[in-house]
Amino acid sequence: MAAAAGPLFKEFGAIRMVECWGDDVPDGQHTDFRRAVKAEDGEVVVFSWIEYPSKEVRDAANQKMMNDPRMKEWGQQMPFDGKRMIFGGFVPIVDL
Repeated sequence: MAAAAGPLFKEFGAIRMVECWGDDVPDGQHTDFRRAVKAEDGEVVVFSWIEYPSKEVRDAANQKMMNDPRMKEWGQQMPFDGKRMIFGGFVPIVDL
């Protein structure tokens, strides 16, 4: 699904999309990725991000995606529980 959605994100202004399959996601003492998404035994945490050139481009892209019929169609066939997704916007503070 990520490979199919990537070109759509880029069409709307994304400059990079990265999707990562968890292969070393340890349990933490107080919190961790698995608890954050209520992962069950046998489930793997996927971490991804989409990079945009600006917040304005990102906000416009999000609006376009919410109204795009392709996204609505994909939303009916999600291979994961979308209610457990965590998302947000971040501003870089270090970029080496």
